[in-house]
Amino acid sequence: MSNLDVAPLPVTVVVPVKNEARNLPSCLATLSGFAHVVVVDSSSTDDTVTIARNAGAEVIDFRWPGGFPKKRNWVLQTYVFKTDWVLFLDADERLTPAVVAALAAALKRTEFVGYWLNYQNHFLGRALRHGVPQRKLALFRVGAGFYERIEDLGWSSLDMEVHEHPVLDGPVGEIVEPIDHDDFRGLHHYLARHNDYSTWEARRYCALIGDAEAWRGLTRRQRLKYENVTRWWFAPAYFGATYVVRRGFLDGWAGFVHAVLKFAYFFEVRVKIFEARREAASPN
Repeated sequence: MSNLDVAPLPVTVVVPVKNEARNLPSCLATLSGFAHVVVVDSSSTDDTVTIARNAGAEVIDFRWPGGFPKKRNWVLQTYVFKTDWVLFLDADERLTPAVVAALAAALKRTEFVGYWLNYQNHFLGRALRHGVPQRKLALFRVGAGFYERIEDLGWSSLDMEVHEHPVLDGPVGEIVEPIDHDDFRGLHHYLARHNDYSTWEARRYCALIGDAEAWRGLTRRQRLKYENVTRWWFAPAYFGATYVVRRGFLDGWAGFVHAVLKFAYFFEVRVKIFEARREAASPN
């Protein structure tokens, strides 16, 4: 049977982007088996939009005025889906044939409203086989829920949910086959992006303090992080967990650099929390 005889998977793939001309072509090339592909663009100044349209994707312009909702929730609230399922995929993520096959099998099951997805990270040109694994709840039924509501009052320039997780009404499964995650934009972009991430996390931590309802909505992993991120040992412990306990040292130089940058990230979150506290306490 040829590929033309195979019905597309009943999934709308949503790819949020901004200046992703380097990553987007290889991402879109893996999506031919899906019913619909939507690229949600935040005023890109490179060839992102042209690349998306030439690949046959629908392009939607998104402009964030601040606050709620950000990009993914905005799509869930405003876009009229023609499929039962939505998959959120970043431009630096690529589906392998094994992932597509596993996804097709998963969609035939009726007991789950969403799936955790696993990722194979690449860093400095090498696949990281060890370290702390990455997974996201990025595939779910349309209408099953939204990303958690967080009133981001200009904490950073991030116009898309990054650390927020979907809150779904129903049981969730897992697809084990990993999605390839490889950002072609280099270390400069990686470091700049994580600077924004750490600022957001520090502001999020400060907003969580005293908000019992928001605290109850955290996942177990989020709660563990925010309970301990201000402790002196958290960043070194994360380095030890990823580089030693989970054998990141077996990934060579790339594994070492990745672990060091993760240490630096959580150290930055900690000191930015202290800075935010000092600013809040200052009479000026």
